[in-house]
Amino acid sequence: MNGFLFWGNAMTDTITFYSTREVPYGVFSNFAAYGITMNDRYWKTTEHYFQAMKFVTTAPDYAEQIRGAPTPKQAANMGCSRNYPLRADWEAVKDGVMVDAVLQKFRTHEGIRALLLATVDAPIVEAAPGDAYWGTGPNGDGLNKLGLILMQVRAALRGD
Repeated sequence: MNGFLFWGNAMTDTITFYSTREVPYGVFSNFAAYGITMNDRYWKTTEHYFQAMKFVTTAPDYAEQIRGAPTPKQAANMGCSRNYPLRADWEAVKDGVMVDAVLQKFRTHEGIRALLLATVDAPIVEAAPGDAYWGTGPNGDGLNKLGLILMQVRAALRGD
C-alpha cells in the first residue's frame, strides 16, 4: 500500500517509532519531512510548527525564524531556547497545538494517512528515550503523549 512495508500484525502488535529513518513508522515522527499549512503559512514539518507556537504571541519574529529553520532538529533546538519568553498559556495549550499539527499532517498526506489507518487499533508508542512527556523516556514509563495523539488522530480520520 503506497510503497510502505508492514511489520507484524497491525491489529495486535504495538507500533513503535522514534527515528525518521525507521521503516515504515518513522513517518509518524514530528521530524519527518511532511509539511503542513497552518494559520495560512507553510511549515516544513510539524516540529517547526509546534516549536514556533511557543513564541507566536511573545516573540513573533523569533517564531518566524523557527519556521525558517533548515531542519526540524534546528527548529527543536531553537524552541528549547529561553532567550525569549514562552507564551503565558503554553503549558495549557501545548497538547492541543500538537493535536492540531498532527491531524493536519495526516489529513494533508494521503500515503501516511493510509499507513496510520492501517495500524487499525494497535497501540502507538514514541520510543523516545530522552523525552518522558511526548515519548517513553529513558525507563519506558513516560507519558507517550505523541503516541496517544496519533491514536486520537487515527480515530478522528476514521470519522472524516
